[in-house]
Amino acid sequence: GNLGSALMNYRGFRQRGFRLAAAFDNDPSKIGMRIGRVPVFDVERIVPVLKRRRIKMAVIAVPAAAAQAVTDQLVAAGVNAILNFAPTQLSVPKRVKVQHVDLSVMLKTLSFYTTRSARAS
Repeated sequence: GNLGSALMNYRGFRQRGFRLAAAFDNDPSKIGMRIGRVPVFDVERIVPVLKRRRIKMAVIAVPAAAAQAVTDQLVAAGVNAILNFAPTQLSVPKRVKVQHVDLSVMLKTLSFYTTRSARAS
């Protein structure tokens, strides 16, 4: 989706030493394409591609309904760290670290500080 595409085009990852190696989608029009420098594979190939490339860290930017199924595939492929943009909690084994990113919570926090700052002025 749009968030995934934006993340793949974000140059800050590379500037900080992270290289995005693969993306996955279920949209046939995107499979086989590149977004930025990142090849897009069929979501059905998550496990073999990640195992072959020995990828240990992943980013999830899918709808909440698909997030756990994707997570299960990532875990099966040997991923041990996940940055989760999906608006849901994930169930993972203890060996897997998940960092949740909820953009609405971040905006709510900023809104609180903006309102608080305006009252103090």
